[in-house]
Amino acid sequence: MRLQSARSAGSHTQLGEIAYGQVYIELMADLPEPWLRGPIPGVPPLLTPILYSFQQALEDLARHTEGLSAEQIWATPHGFGSVGFHLRHIAGSTDRLMTYLKGNELSPRQMAALSAEHEPRGDGREKLLAELDRVLREAEAVVRDLDPNRLAEPRFVGRKRLPTTVVGLLTHIAEHTQRHVGQAISAAKWARVAG
Repeated sequence: MRLQSARSAGSHTQLGEIAYGQVYIELMADLPEPWLRGPIPGVPPLLTPILYSFQQALEDLARHTEGLSAEQIWATPHGFGSVGFHLRHIAGSTDRLMTYLKGNELSPRQMAALSAEHEPRGDGREKLLAELDRVLREAEAVVRDLDPNRLAEPRFVGRKRLPTTVVGLLTHIAEHTQRHVGQAISAAKWARVAG
C-alpha cells in the first residue's frame, strides 16, 4: 500500500513494504490498531475503513502465523478450514469482489482460482502472505481511485447479478476479510496444538 511507513510514529504501513519476519511483528506490536493511527493521507474518510481492514488483516496474519510450517499451514484439525485456505480465500475473494466493484464480471482465471482455494500445492506461509499482500495492494489502488460521491452507485454480484452498491461491496470486503482472519487465527492455534 502507499500508506506511510510504520516506522513513523502512529502511521500506517505500506503493504508493499511488509516483511513478515519477527522484526516486523515486533514493530507492529508497538503500534495501536490501524484504525487508531489516524487518517490516511490522501484518502477520504469514508474510504479509509477498508484500508484499515486490509492493514489489520496483514498484521494479524503475520503475527499469528509466525513459525508455522507448511504442514501446519495446511492442517485441518477437527475438520476446520486450514490457515492456508483462509489466506488464499481472503486474497481470492478480495480479488473477485473488487472485480465486481469495478463493474466487471469474473474471468475464467478467477473462477479456476476459486475452485483451487483448498488445494495446498506446496504453498507455505511466505508465499501465501506475499500473494495476499499483492492482492490487497491492488485493491488499495482501486479504493484510492474511488470518488466518494459514487458510493451509492449500483453494482451487481455473481451470475445472478445480485444487486448491491459500491459502499455495500466495500463493507462486505472489509467484514469478509476480518471474518476469515479470525478463522485463520483459530486454525493457526489449532495447528500449533495438533502438531
